[in-house]
Amino acid sequence: MQERLHGRVARRLQADSGLSAADYIVLVHLAEAPGTLVRSADLARAVEWEKSRMSHQISRMVERGMVVRKQCPEDGRGAFVVVTPLGREMIASAAPGHVATVRGLFVDLLTPEELGALARVAGRVVERLDGRSE
Repeated sequence: MQERLHGRVARRLQADSGLSAADYIVLVHLAEAPGTLVRSADLARAVEWEKSRMSHQISRMVERGMVVRKQCPEDGRGAFVVVTPLGREMIASAAPGHVATVRGLFVDLLTPEELGALARVAGRVVERLDGRSE
């Protein structure tokens, strides 16, 4: 179910907005980040990607004008990623349709009780992934 749902949502996102699922998740993290700069390594950790995958994704997004890289003055090897006005426009435009797709294909099918149970289960899984439970 997870793979089928992800595939359907990703195809709809691409068709409706021109954003890949990878573009979308990166833009969401950048748009929601406090401040304007996010270290590339921190972004990779947040989405559970290898640094090389993030680097390639950011390069593609730089080419399309969605983000820019800025050097880190304290660490010559580190780089910050900053969403551009175009990137902000793209995520703002894509988000309502993406949310509607997720709601239509998943959320609206569940009762409030089922959503509550799902939230509790997901919370326990995230705690385990974050190392906060045994």
